[in-house]
Amino acid sequence: MIKTAVVILNWNGKHFLEKFLPALLNYSSGDDTDVIIADNASTDDSISFLKTHYPTLRLVILDKNYGFTGGYNRALAQIEAKYYILINSDIEVTPNWTKPLIETLDSDEQIAACQPKIKSYHQRDFFEYAGASGGFIDKFGYPFCRGRILNNLEMDKEQYDDIKEVFWATGACIAVKADLFHKAGGFDDDFFAHMEEIDLCWRLKNLGYKIMVNPQSEVFHVGGGTLPNNSPFKLYLNFRNNLFLLYKNLPPHKLYSILFARMALDGISALMFLAKFSFSGFNAVFKAHIHFYKSIKKLRVKRNNMATLGIKPCYHTQIYHKSIVIDFYIRRKQKFIELPFHIT
Repeated sequence: MIKTAVVILNWNGKHFLEKFLPALLNYSSGDDTDVIIADNASTDDSISFLKTHYPTLRLVILDKNYGFTGGYNRALAQIEAKYYILINSDIEVTPNWTKPLIETLDSDEQIAACQPKIKSYHQRDFFEYAGASGGFIDKFGYPFCRGRILNNLEMDKEQYDDIKEVFWATGACIAVKADLFHKAGGFDDDFFAHMEEIDLCWRLKNLGYKIMVNPQSEVFHVGGGTLPNNSPFKLYLNFRNNLFLLYKNLPPHKLYSILFARMALDGISALMFLAKFSFSGFNAVFKAHIHFYKSIKKLRVKRNNMATLGIKPCYHTQIYHKSIVIDFYIRRKQKFIELPFHIT
């Protein structure tokens, strides 16, 4: 069994593989590290490209597109390693990028996962939306990061270069202990894509493990490689999966009050889309809620199943106990460092 498997889940990403795979292979090689491509039934010529140009590279070929969650779950079930590093195909890595991540995982048995610093490929002095320098959520489940609040991206001035415990590590690039990934149940297939890593990290934290960021590892992310940021389907997934996330992981004494508040806030968001004549945005929120209501019975079963795995829903100190939306728009606190959020 190898120590580290660097795994890219690809779907119609030949152009990214052409651009970023050479550096990934160059900077991720070693006797204890393998690079593996898992393909989600791409319809471009990704597979023929890989077989022609990288004939020795290991491929895991899936029979259909299972999404980010199902694709990784099925691929990782076929890969034996101590550590997985899951990385998007649209990421440019830098020399020695794996070393800080592996050293962090090695340093403490209670550390389950770690992410690098994620910066923008197109604006290289700025953090990138999907993870920045470590992720958190507020009391209503809205995600934000060190270096990114809502859509406001900060310039990287090394202000978040400390190794820190965070609430979630980005699925764009996450190093995770393989045994703990499987112990926590892996990704939830029903998420398909988006916020699945927050759900996984919350479950790992509910098991008593820590999630870290080590900014000594730095990568550059294009972002929106599979689903553009303005995609109605992406908007739908974000609203729906956020409700899934809260229902599955909140402790009983907070579950219904927070869910009710979040539903009201989503209703306001839907009306704002309508006021802007964004009917696709309104429909995305509406469909997300309908799907959530239809899924409550299944989600209840998942909560019960987690209990059998010893995963007890908890509220953690890395959850921001205020509203990030109110802080951003009303209190004008648009940088992480400005928040009254004291994390250890």
